[in-house]
Amino acid sequence: MPRRKKVVRRPDVPDAKYKSRNVARFTSKLMLDGKRSLAERIIYDAFDAIETKQKRAPLDVFEQALKNATPTVEVKPRRVGGSTYQVPIDVRR
Repeated sequence: MPRRKKVVRRPDVPDAKYKSRNVARFTSKLMLDGKRSLAERIIYDAFDAIETKQKRAPLDVFEQALKNATPTVEVKPRRVGGSTYQVPIDVRR
């Protein structure tokens, strides 16, 4: 048994403007050196450009982009005889 307490993970807070957890997570990934306001400004400007150019909801475009970028298959090594093969396996969602 571990001697330390179990680490309590803070819940993801949704984005302030779009109320989306995915946008908040993407903002955190885009952020450098703790500059959250700069990362949010970059994302919001990109969303405004999407809205003006494509005449679609930027959140729908973002969700579709996430769905297109997510892998559907991963490879796991399987040893058969003396050689190792990379076998594709579906990724859980």
